[in-house]
Amino acid sequence: MHPPITIALASYNGARFLRAQLDSIAAQSVTNWRLLVSDDGSTDGARQILDAFAATHPRGQVEVIEGPRRGSTQNFLHLTARADPGGWLAYADQDDVWHPDRLARGAAFLADRKGAAIWAARTTICDEALTPIAPAPHFPGPFGFRNALVQSALPGNTILANAEALRILQAATSAAQAAGVHAHDWWAYQVLSGAGAAIRRDSAQVLLYRQHPGNLMGRNDTARAKASRASMLADGSFAGWLGRNQRALEPVAHLLLPENRELLQRFGRVLRASGPEALVQILRMRLYRQSRRGTAALLVAALAGRLRQPRQATGR
Repeated sequence: MHPPITIALASYNGARFLRAQLDSIAAQSVTNWRLLVSDDGSTDGARQILDAFAATHPRGQVEVIEGPRRGSTQNFLHLTARADPGGWLAYADQDDVWHPDRLARGAAFLADRKGAAIWAARTTICDEALTPIAPAPHFPGPFGFRNALVQSALPGNTILANAEALRILQAATSAAQAAGVHAHDWWAYQVLSGAGAAIRRDSAQVLLYRQHPGNLMGRNDTARAKASRASMLADGSFAGWLGRNQRALEPVAHLLLPENRELLQRFGRVLRASGPEALVQILRMRLYRQSRRGTAALLVAALAGRLRQPRQATGR
């Protein structure tokens, strides 16, 4: 039997869809789980749904705590810090629906790992009524720190991390909270790949990912979504995210492998460099995204000076 899994669910006014997600968690083929919900001040009846769900399970298996009320990412970081460090960690969105083997597939990979390890998979993109639209793209890899510095490639709602990986994340959580990282899953990928964790991204679709009208952040498979992401490279949003990530990693660089500590230092210089110099350094560091088009867009943004940070942004 594997260690208990803390399912970390961030909740905020999700009453409309929450019950379907809770039912799918209850239906998991893996039963050694504990649900930890951080609610960010819901006013729509979500707390009552959570309390009713908790009442149908053994005492302590479902716990609801108060969230930090600083947005979704901070809520997930809050949950990470509160997870049982002796167990495993799975992140959960409040409006997805998991397939029954969502946890089991990850557990099969983690079972034989001796050190830190993290597993993720694909989702099925659905409309708000959970009608399937398309499978999420499958990233081919490789997965590692050179990719993680410039791309979030492990979908947070599919992640399962073992106890060794969780303890690394918990050691890095405070710095991430202070830096205001953009996305908890990108941060987790950076920290764990930097620390040398084993990484697996399964091609299986393990959950139904509900897309709400106007929500593009979870998609990269349509022309509109690709255009939106390209605009973020151009308007400085992506550069801002890189700067926050750098500020989150620098205080915990001791957790990283020596070669990745060096890469982090070099990347800090990239974020302060002129466009041509940033391009040269990225090429020398062999940083990459999971598609040729994505890597090309990164290089163009670097050359145009779109990755450059204000001097104070990296804390130097």
